[in-house]
Formats: sequence, structure tokens, C-alpha cells
Amino acid sequence: MRKKLTIAHSPDADDIFMYYAIKFGWVQPQSVEFDNIGLDIETLNQKALEGEYDISAISFGLYPYIKDDYALLSTAVSFGEGYGPKLIKQKGKKLKRNFKVALSGEYTTNALLFRIAYPEARPVYKNFLEIEQAVLDGEVDAGVLIHESILNFDERLEVERELWEIWTELSGDEQLPLPLGGMAIRRSLPLNRAIEYEDVLTKAVDVANRNRRTLAKMLLERGLVRIDEQELDKYLDLYANDNSVTLNEKQYEALNKLFALGYENGLYDMPISAEDYTLPREYKELRFS
Repeated sequence: MRKKLTIAHSPDADDIFMYYAIKFGWVQPQSVEFDNIGLDIETLNQKALEGEYDISAISFGLYPYIKDDYALLSTAVSFGEGYGPKLIKQKGKKLKRNFKVALSGEYTTNALLFRIAYPEARPVYKNFLEIEQAVLDGEVDAGVLIHESILNFDERLEVERELWEIWTELSGDEQLPLPLGGMAIRRSLPLNRAIEYEDVLTKAVDVANRNRRTLAKMLLERGLVRIDEQELDKYLDLYANDNSVTLNEKQYEALNKLFALGYENGLYDMPISAEDYTLPREYKELRFS
């Protein structure tokens, strides 16, 4: 009998796209059956703090808080390269230094960077689907849009600033991609099994990416995504692409810069290096050598 594991992901298009190669049976794990759960990203962050799921999508900004209980997976990652979440406001509105802003969650990466860049702003936390309306209603002065919301928002709104601009200013490097989200796996799982599960997920992301048109069509036909064909194609270009399959050197560098910024600004209790918290791939080679 195969072991059952919970794998949690957000309902946004890139997470669904990267996972559904398994759901549709294109990639079949040999020793495990994944029980998938879809929740918004901040709920997943909160659940990860509680150690709820075996494998979970998380915001990279959360990771230093869960490093002792979860390892970082090196696959199913989302980075922005010249793009990312957007700080929006009503057209023509001038923001004061202590403006009230709606963010998608306390532990999201955008919240981490926002708190560093705008220390006097007054954040409130909302489900990301509610942020646009909160700005339109005047409940808040501004809001940070994430996921598919960045593609198509109300014409009464305008972009005050791109999170990409904030990232390049804080990092001091226009060449570093903006770390947004990835996956984490429970440390209590046997290491050989954890590596096996990472291999399965890596293969699923790769297969999904190489069969993008077919998989996207299936997701659209089944009503599994919130956007239309054109927007899905654009969104996958941004966040589910060749650079989502396996963390590369530049992405590691960007993660380390993110973690360093959090530590330097008093948001983390110690500096960490991402390379030290991913699964040790050499274990697999040594074990069977």
C-alpha cells in the first residue's frame, strides 16, 4: 500500500499548472499517493507555521520562520524577472507617508519587502482577491496585487510602484530575479523519501512545462483556473516556465539576498543561506554508490 502525503498549493494558475501533471496521471509516483489541498497563499503560510502539511507551497518570505521544521524544495519555484506584484491606488490619489495599504498576508514576500521599503505605512491583511475592491471602495489608500490580479485590474486604478522596482532598490542589483514563492517539505520525513518526492515534483513541473499547450487547454476546459486562455498564456510565461523547474545559481543568490534583507531589518532572528536548507542531493548518490 502506497503512503499518503498531503501536498498543499494555492489556487492560482501557476501552482495548479505545475501540480496537475500529477493529478492528470502524466507523472505517477511509485511509493506515494498525494492528497492535494488548495488554499490561498497566506493560509498556506499560516498552516506551514503550524506544521500542518507534509509538502506545501509557501512564500519565500516565510521560509526563515519554518526552517527548523521544513526543508526548501528546489522545484516549483516562482520568481519575477522585471515584473511581479503591483502597488496600486485610485487614479490621481496622492499617498501620504503613513498610507493604509492592503497586503495579501503578513508572511508573503511582498509584505516583507513592503515593510522594509515603507516602514511608516499601515498594513492591513486581506485575501488577495479582496484587495482591488478595498482600494476602489476607499477602505485602504493602496493595495498590493498578486497572482493573476496583476494582469487585469479596474481602469479606475493605477500602478503607484512595481514590487520589482522596490526589490532592485533594496537588493542593489537589477540582475537578480525577485523571489516570490516555492515549496517546502517536512523535515520529519525520511531523507531518501523526501528526495524521491522532490524528484517526482521536479518531473511533474518539467512535464507540465514541456506540454504546456495541452495541459493549459485541459485546465481551461475543466474550469480549474480563474482566467481566460489569453491571460493564462501570459501568466504562465511569467511564473511557470523553464526557470520554475529547478533552482539555478541566480535564484539561489536572490534568495540569499532576500533572507539577508529580512535579517538586517530585524525581521529574522539569524542570517541563513538557501543552499544549506534544500535537500542534500548528494545523499542519494552516496547511498547507492
